[in-house]
Amino acid sequence: MFGNWFVIMITVIAIVNFFLLIGMVFLEKRKPQNIIAWMTVMTFLPILGFLLYIVFGSGLSVRTRRMIKKKAISERDIIKNIKGIQTLEQARLDGILINDRELATFCYSFGAYPLPANKVTIFNFGESKIESLKQDLLNAKSTIHMEYYIFANDGVGTEIMNILCKKAKEGVDVKLIYDSIGSRHAPRKFFNRLVSAGGQVGEFFPPFMHIRLLNLKLNYRNHRKIVVIDGKIGYTGGINIRDDHMGKDKKLKPWRDTHIKIEGSGVYALQNIFLDDWRYCKNDNTPPQLYLTNGYFPSPELKGNATMQIMTSGPDSQVQRIKETFVHMIINAKERIFIQTPYFVPDDVFISAIRIAVKSGIDISIMVPTKPDKKTVYLVTLSFLREMAELGVKIYLYDGFLHSKVILVDYNKLSIGTCNTDNRSFGLNFEDTAIIYSNDLNATYFEQIKKDISCSRLAGVSYFQKKRWITKFLQAIMRLLSSLF
Repeated sequence: MFGNWFVIMITVIAIVNFFLLIGMVFLEKRKPQNIIAWMTVMTFLPILGFLLYIVFGSGLSVRTRRMIKKKAISERDIIKNIKGIQTLEQARLDGILINDRELATFCYSFGAYPLPANKVTIFNFGESKIESLKQDLLNAKSTIHMEYYIFANDGVGTEIMNILCKKAKEGVDVKLIYDSIGSRHAPRKFFNRLVSAGGQVGEFFPPFMHIRLLNLKLNYRNHRKIVVIDGKIGYTGGINIRDDHMGKDKKLKPWRDTHIKIEGSGVYALQNIFLDDWRYCKNDNTPPQLYLTNGYFPSPELKGNATMQIMTSGPDSQVQRIKETFVHMIINAKERIFIQTPYFVPDDVFISAIRIAVKSGIDISIMVPTKPDKKTVYLVTLSFLREMAELGVKIYLYDGFLHSKVILVDYNKLSIGTCNTDNRSFGLNFEDTAIIYSNDLNATYFEQIKKDISCSRLAGVSYFQKKRWITKFLQAIMRLLSSLF
């Protein structure tokens, strides 16, 4: 009897798995490598594969996609109505604000406005970023808008939460978005403190009935780290609100990261991204035009000489905008490319772009950590890095944990944001990155890269060849499933 039930169950699951695969092909229009990976899992592990797909593989529902798009605000529509900044589009066409018209035009086609005259401060470690952020939060006069993938209930998290509560009690409009998965260890009562103080809180993709283990959107995360203060100061980059990002985890010390503070018109794009996410999280139906009159987009204060475009991407779009922007930067590089990322799990398109650049004589370097925080992903990273080394790419292994998400191209372009160089960030996470056109900032950050190189090991092909056979075996297995990470 038991044998018959088991056969029936396996048959039913096989049929369900078949229709799930059909759905991937015709409804979700997944990439072939994703379909093959899931087919492999479902064939050899039918029951476990089915459960894994339900939790990690199912795409965003049509309803969710429609809701996100319905709540989205066009960056162009907002910015072209800001008093004193209407001439930007003509300036873009004249090419007087940027030093790479092709890249700027490419980003503009995705809705990213070229925003001039920004002062950009780069933070290379968590503590310096947090000290600056705390001071700016304390000085806030009207609004604080904040969203973080990880907002922890620990030392630094409590410090920031105390400031948010203080400012909310003073009458500042405080809005906070936290990601349900990234901030899963922080209890809701921690965030309810802000609500009690007069602030507002939104949870991105909350679980079913608020039970953490029943989150069917587990695979989709808002990985952004954005702060906008008074509509005039903005922050984004890799540093979350958590103690280990301050370098307090002994196993991952030193923690090297990159974050930026923006003062200037680039803040408008960050404000727009935040409001998109806020409108979705809270089902906010405020007419977008009202945001122009309530202080969210004040008159521009043009403080520096850096022009930037803020790119976004997420699973709500079939186009991986940030990845395609990176690919554009790589294949159009003239002399040098330097990539810093904690995880390197690219797809075939990204690999082809690097191959084209190498064959064109471009000097390419990739830097990753020697101390991984996710060992499975690190195995896959090493597999891809071996391929890069064989192509002629310089591979640097930073002596510590490198969490920076940076691409430096030639002497005038720099990308700093939240997006890792992996399939998850490119396709499954909600991300943002600032494409900065500035010779000065490029040179400034390259000086930091030189310091990072002095704390790194140059790994050639022989380094990867010397790995134990079991490591190589696991790399091969993990790489087969890399499109699912």
